[in-house]
Amino acid sequence: MLRAVSLLLGAALLCGPGAFCRRVVSGQKVCFADAKRPCYKMAYFHELSSRVSFQEARQACESEEGVLLSLENEAEQKLIESMLKNLTKPGTGISDGDFWIGLWRNGDGQTSGACPDLYQWSDGSSSQYRNWYTDEPSCGSEKCVVMYHQPTANPGLGGPYLYQWNDDRCNMKHNYICKYEPEISPTEPVEKPYLTNQPGNTRGDVAVTDGGIIPNLIYVIIPTIPLLLLILVAFGTCCFQMLHRSKGRTKTSPNQSTLWISKSTRKESGMEV
Repeated sequence: MLRAVSLLLGAALLCGPGAFCRRVVSGQKVCFADAKRPCYKMAYFHELSSRVSFQEARQACESEEGVLLSLENEAEQKLIESMLKNLTKPGTGISDGDFWIGLWRNGDGQTSGACPDLYQWSDGSSSQYRNWYTDEPSCGSEKCVVMYHQPTANPGLGGPYLYQWNDDRCNMKHNYICKYEPEISPTEPVEKPYLTNQPGNTRGDVAVTDGGIIPNLIYVIIPTIPLLLLILVAFGTCCFQMLHRSKGRTKTSPNQSTLWISKSTRKESGMEV
């Protein structure tokens, strides 16, 4: 329960209408400053020829010490949906394209009612959470699972082809989502997502929000330094002028200092010796 709440909070912080919203960019690892939450990477390829099969996606994640996405519960599903919405928001040029997740069926030709129970997570997760689209999985030769992402497609019987799951042939070419162990950045505030492992694929700017009391104070104080210096100079000039005028008033001129002295010697004619 605590993990579910933590994941929902992460979705709100990542893509909610607030100061902490972060732009998710294709090919970047999105992490949280929380040891309980994993990191994720949305790998989107605009060119269809650059998309990969299930096994290629799995190997790509494992080459970076990650795994193809497994989903523990609905809260984690909502977090991934929030990331995809943020990744594909208007103006990014990113549109239709399903994403491989790590669910697959290791069996041949099963079409019976037990087929959905044969699907397992490639990272060994025991999670029983599923989010199938209506009438899926269809089984047969379709053994690997994608998360739908077709915002321009007309809705089907199960609604829009967005974020629900569908089984597909493992050699089909799709985008993919990786999952990694948590990465703690000592410079990042708790509960705020940050981006790391940035590759050359930068289809948009990453909005970074600084946190913490000390950095905020620095940003407030630094712009006021020129104003403070100007005030100090003006105050010093004023004091100097006042001091100079005060000395001028207290200084006595030579003429004033001798006015009380008589210039002639008084004759004492009435004195007798």
